[in-house]
Amino acid sequence: MNQLLKSILLFSLLWISQPVSAVITIEITEGVEGAIPMSVVPFDSSTLPIKLSTDIAEIVTNNLNRSGVFKVLNRAEYPARPHYSKQVSYPQWRAIGQEYLVVGRIYNKSAGLLDVQFQLLDVLKQKQLLGYSFPVRLRNVRSTAHEISDLIYEKITGIRGAFNTRIAYISAQTNKSRKYVLQVADTDGFNPQTVLESDEPLMSPSWSPDGQSLAYVSFENDRPEIFIQHLASAKRSKVSGFKGINGAPSWSPDGKKLALVLSKDRSPDIYIMTVATKKLTRLTRHRAIDTEPVWSANGESIIFTSDRSGKPQLYEIAASGSQPKRITFEGSYNSAADLSPDGKNVVMVYGDQGRYHIALLERESGNLTMLTDNNLDESPSFSPNGRMVLYATTQGNKGVLYMVSLDGRTKYKLSDQSGDIREPVWGPYKRTR
Repeated sequence: MNQLLKSILLFSLLWISQPVSAVITIEITEGVEGAIPMSVVPFDSSTLPIKLSTDIAEIVTNNLNRSGVFKVLNRAEYPARPHYSKQVSYPQWRAIGQEYLVVGRIYNKSAGLLDVQFQLLDVLKQKQLLGYSFPVRLRNVRSTAHEISDLIYEKITGIRGAFNTRIAYISAQTNKSRKYVLQVADTDGFNPQTVLESDEPLMSPSWSPDGQSLAYVSFENDRPEIFIQHLASAKRSKVSGFKGINGAPSWSPDGKKLALVLSKDRSPDIYIMTVATKKLTRLTRHRAIDTEPVWSANGESIIFTSDRSGKPQLYEIAASGSQPKRITFEGSYNSAADLSPDGKNVVMVYGDQGRYHIALLERESGNLTMLTDNNLDESPSFSPNGRMVLYATTQGNKGVLYMVSLDGRTKYKLSDQSGDIREPVWGPYKRTR
């Protein structure tokens, strides 16, 4: 078997599995000097008939700290605990170097329905920048905290936040027998939901652009086949089960097509499938291994991994068909690409002397930057705003998830206590606006 194909299959399938815990937790491993100082005061919920188990201010704090853009002051150092703007004494906060302040209140509207209010205040200008009131059901409090974080992030940076989105990943667990689990969770690791469990390997999850479905590879019938599963209804359908390899599905930006890898005509090549009709168009024809396709944001081209030059490198081809063009030249191994939403950057797995890092390629300048420094990093995936990269790495014979900022200066781990987690992919924005 070709070495590239071995790497693709073995890297994903030969996991040393441990029991999977229910919730991923977050550990910030690297921060940024010069981050914007701000404070997020605990929201007042004293009028509620029950004690709220979710601390909205804490979730907002954690989100903003993880962005690397902000440094939220520890609560123990707050000079006061105001809950709305008229209670704020701006000189107090200016004296301790704060530039922004978030305050909020939570009221009971009716049974099971809350009114969550928050204000973002500019301490230096002594004025309100944002003020919102959300009707929120109890089960949606965490999501509201993420939405508040997004609003704050966008107001100050001018870039849309991506806290209120989701990630998908594959977990492997061993109790009496090995199981593979496709899961979806919030970006902070909470609210994990099992999409599918299987005794056979699951691979290559891919979000549909509307965030309603996942395409993935399953070995449940003793060979790789591609399925699409609708998350809300749990309905699924097999879309590709040809003889040989059916792998690496990737949704087109309009959600109408899948790029995928098939070996039904001997060598693994890139094909495009129209999802509604299952019509196939062959995109590459080469005796080498072509795999891991990913679409450009405008749907006009596809970047893929190929060893046609002797070792794995990235190539780009027009979605309408053309001669592939090689786009990576540094290093002996470049694979598993993902493109930023604005098309300006590509992240990839960069291999050198047996070590595999996540690297960033700037398309216009050709500059290549190493974002990570572990030994076995894999599966990079951009956040929908292009400011963070989700990836997996191996630590202590198990897979864990990390996120790293676009400049590589902020890094944090979504650390499962005892699981083996691989092949993460960041989902699209929720259609809430």
